[in-house]
Amino acid sequence: MHIITKRALKTFYIQHPDAKNHLLRWFRILSKTDYANLSELRSSFSNSVDSVGNKTVFNIGGNKYRLIASIHFNRKKVYIRRILTHSEYDTGDWKQ
Repeated sequence: MHIITKRALKTFYIQHPDAKNHLLRWFRILSKTDYANLSELRSSFSNSVDSVGNKTVFNIGGNKYRLIASIHFNRKKVYIRRILTHSEYDTGDWKQ
């Protein structure tokens, strides 16, 4: 999968250093595999992936963080939309 953009990961883990290894692991796994659908994606991420509306939400760092992405399986592209702490995610502001 082609991930757009890795810069979002770096911006986040500079502010939250404990997220760095988790985000880089997520990046490595996703960028080395082409997934056909959400079910295949879940198998690689131990079911810590959910579909919320037209977005895909990954639990990162043992549920401490959430990475929200738009995934186009047919084009093999992943667009990182937001990376949030669990409490930021719970506010629901990211849905707008």
